[in-house]
Amino acid sequence: MINSFIFFMCSIFLSLLIFFFSWFLSMRMMMSKEKFSSYECGFDPHSSSRLPFSLQFFLISILFLIFDVEIILISPLPILLKFNMNNFSLMWSNLIILILFLGLYHEWNEGSLMWLN
Repeated sequence: MINSFIFFMCSIFLSLLIFFFSWFLSMRMMMSKEKFSSYECGFDPHSSSRLPFSLQFFLISILFLIFDVEIILISPLPILLKFNMNNFSLMWSNLIILILFLGLYHEWNEGSLMWLN
């Protein structure tokens, strides 16, 4: 009984020691200017929110998401081909890649991928 009480008191003491140590360290940095400013991906949080947004940045992010989803859809293909020996999955993956390349070709011909005008 005494051993469990000593163990309990030591754990409470250690917990309180860690709590007060972290509280003391946090008080030193409480008035940090960067801590209270909002993070808006490089935009000034105190400027107008109606500034024009770069459409090239938006287009690159959408292209990244599309090709990222493509990689997720096609990554299990080698395992499927190894176990199933099925050309049906190969046909579907080639169709997905063809559709994506046709879309990329359309964007390229349209001039949406040109950064410098």
